[in-house]
Amino acid sequence: MTEPSSPEDATADGSEPGAAATVGVPDPEAARPESSRRDPVELQRLLQGWLAAQLPDDADLVVENLVAPEANGMSSDTLLFDATWTEDAGRETHELVVRVAPDLGHMPVFPDYDLKLQFDAMRAVAAHSDVPVPETLWIEETGDVVGNPFFVMGRVHGEVPPDVMPYTFGSWLSEASAADQRRLQDGAVSVLARLHNIENPLDVFPFLAPPSGTNALQAHFDATRDYYEWVASDGMRHPLLDRCFERLIDTWPSDPSVALSWGDARIGNTMFVDFEPVAVLDWEMASIAPREVDLAWGIFLHRFFQDIAVTFELPGLPGFFCREDIEATYAELSGYTPRDMDWYLLYAATRHGVVMARVQRRTAHFNDTPLPDDPDDLIMHRATLDAMLEGTYWSNLPGDN
Repeated sequence: MTEPSSPEDATADGSEPGAAATVGVPDPEAARPESSRRDPVELQRLLQGWLAAQLPDDADLVVENLVAPEANGMSSDTLLFDATWTEDAGRETHELVVRVAPDLGHMPVFPDYDLKLQFDAMRAVAAHSDVPVPETLWIEETGDVVGNPFFVMGRVHGEVPPDVMPYTFGSWLSEASAADQRRLQDGAVSVLARLHNIENPLDVFPFLAPPSGTNALQAHFDATRDYYEWVASDGMRHPLLDRCFERLIDTWPSDPSVALSWGDARIGNTMFVDFEPVAVLDWEMASIAPREVDLAWGIFLHRFFQDIAVTFELPGLPGFFCREDIEATYAELSGYTPRDMDWYLLYAATRHGVVMARVQRRTAHFNDTPLPDDPDDLIMHRATLDAMLEGTYWSNLPGDN
């Protein structure tokens, strides 16, 4: 049995959607979910009692070596442990991961958290494609065992492009050869092509289907705006985000495609071995949406990290994950040519802006620091959004970005 994370690479399964935990953002300890601050001995005891009930009476389960990785994220909590029990072949030790839902009473990043959606999405992807996803084992939905719902997966070993510090400088990826970087890039695009090519997504993933009478893009967009209204319900609106939403409405794309959307579709949520993908992680943003939603999210999030490198006067990875290259590779691998990518890239940057606005509020709350006078200063990539609205962002980048 295998699945997400070893201690050194556990950031993947605990990372914040959209790389919220990056340079200048939250204090990791302040943002850490409550369950990872509990006594690990007590957590181990509780897990052992529950897991024993999932196995045969004579399994003689032993749970040990439970740890909460330091790189845990803010949207959920990841715990690593070993479990040994008796099977037909004798005693077997399994490296496992438990993903615990956040406490929604402690300044959550999102207003709700559907753990079963993630569990079901990974299970359906495994059944209907060859995309590598964690092996889903058991789910506890009541929250009665450890205080919040959780599910258990097998554990995968590999490397994940880091968020902190960004992989664009001083990382195993930035120091790799151009050939290895290209291999990783092509593998990441292949994952998207294979996910999006799952046939009849509305039938395979009925729990992700948009409301009756609403097309997939409209439902996705409405959910994003609802999230923004929830973030801004404290009375602090963001004029820049308001302008972005207005532009998106005024330039709505025609005939959007329909596919499974991974959601947080970026290389920082993928584990690699020898620069090939071995696990696709973090499914809390999964939905049915146009193919371009995932494609643009991955392209934009790389640009977000690359722009951080440029800010620090570092070269970063200027020839990596370039927009035109990614779009061409995707078309070749999927048989589908992306459309209206300027729109979807602005949408990705806007969505990320909403997440950043919430994460910065959360950081200020836990660190007891004041919010800026200008609400748009909470959006780290405000200059990018301004340039996108002006139509100058992509044309001013070097190369084919």
